[in-house]
Amino acid sequence: MASNTEFDIRGVHHLALVSKDMARTVAFYRDLLGMPLTKTISMPNGGQHFFFDIGNGDSLAFFWFPGAHAAAPGQSSPENLPTRGDFRSAHGSMNHIAFNVPAEKFEEYYQRLKDKGIDVTRILDHDNSPSGVAETMNDDVYVRSVYFFDPDGACLEFASWTRPLGPDEARDPPKNADGVPDPSLVRA
Repeated sequence: MASNTEFDIRGVHHLALVSKDMARTVAFYRDLLGMPLTKTISMPNGGQHFFFDIGNGDSLAFFWFPGAHAAAPGQSSPENLPTRGDFRSAHGSMNHIAFNVPAEKFEEYYQRLKDKGIDVTRILDHDNSPSGVAETMNDDVYVRSVYFFDPDGACLEFASWTRPLGPDEARDPPKNADGVPDPSLVRA
């Protein structure tokens, strides 16, 4: 069996897709397929980012972006990395692939990417603040991320969970295609 000698990649942290209607997405993945909704994030731009548990510590995530472009097969990918401009992609597209890396090696891997000449974002310590990113590492940070493109423009991420997610972290009502929240789909 082949092994990776460069990075201790432990599988896919999450796949992030773009939903046209988050309420419909929650109803399908959680209610029909049984995937627990583990984290909901209301983004500063009015969008949403929801995570579903797909087992083995892996997640399937969806963005809902206000004003996102309609699906465009063959043309659907982010134009910029997070923090560098418009990161939206079209409905039905794959926004990015996040690889799960060990938290204790995160900064080492960040430096290794830079040393290899890969253009990376700054490290983003995602938290529950209004901006969604902490200025400094703290107990509210739930995941650390760094983003970069592959040679064909696919957006990739190294991500590390920093703490267990609590049951109260999936609390935001999903928005339908018109951007209207549906509180009936929030579970207590």
